[in-house]
Amino acid sequence: MKAIKADKFWVNEYEKVATLIEDVEILYEFWKEDEATEEEVKTQHQAVKDGLESLELQSTLNKEEDGFDCVLEINSGAGGTESCDWVEMLYRMYRMWAEKSGHKIKILNIQPDDVAGYRNVSMEISGEFVYGYLKGESGVHRLVRISPFNAQGKRQTTFASVFVYPLVDDSIEVEVNPSDVEMDTFRASGAGGQHVNKTDSAVRLRHLPSGIVVECQEERSQHLNRDKAMKMLKSRLYEQEVQKRNEERDKVEATKQKVEWGSQIRNYVLHPYKMVKDVRSAHETSQAQKVLDGDLQDFLKAFLLVDNK
Repeated sequence: MKAIKADKFWVNEYEKVATLIEDVEILYEFWKEDEATEEEVKTQHQAVKDGLESLELQSTLNKEEDGFDCVLEINSGAGGTESCDWVEMLYRMYRMWAEKSGHKIKILNIQPDDVAGYRNVSMEISGEFVYGYLKGESGVHRLVRISPFNAQGKRQTTFASVFVYPLVDDSIEVEVNPSDVEMDTFRASGAGGQHVNKTDSAVRLRHLPSGIVVECQEERSQHLNRDKAMKMLKSRLYEQEVQKRNEERDKVEATKQKVEWGSQIRNYVLHPYKMVKDVRSAHETSQAQKVLDGDLQDFLKAFLLVDNK
């Protein structure tokens, strides 16, 4: 059923563009008889170009994992409260992008800072090709601004790391030896009612061979949180295999940076000028607030087109 759904998606997208092309051909024939329809022809021609560009972008999402939902994690870096505030800004940015794109969001884990913002946030994003679109967001995001937490009003630079991995489903088999996994339980933090805050319902799993640690406190019961955490762990292990599979290709691509702490992928400058610039694709805009309000599509597109060259 999943394969049929994917095939239907591509057929529907193709038919949409084919219909637009037919419409512009008909309008062109009318224009040859009546030049008053010129603006209508231009409008329809632009719709065809936009449709073809969208189809071209979607055609880059041709890996098996591109069609999966994903988990997006944001962690604070150096900078204390400033960095935690930056995590909250990034969380808002991705949440607004998902909402504008019609995707669903589920918070898996969130750790508030004592002063402001969050130390880390994990959320599940569900929708068409979500991982495919967001996979290029993994890396370090750098913010430059006049810090509201600096009494001297000085410009400050801070960092936060983003990690995106595909959420595997039943069609992908990942074997995990139970003896390789340690489980800790703890009380969930934040909203959720008395039951959540007074019982050790939150779960932390540690995969000993890989060192991968995942946490989940979304559900009310420990059992459900453990099941979700195990799914997250399997997804992380699958992502690890995907990275190994692409290792040789990445060595050839000298312009592509490794996804690790310190590999800055994007700069968000709010002072003394406003600019957001992606290091890898060189795509940039002066509309910094629009980007922070979730207008990410041009950056996602620019990365995918560069990554697939």
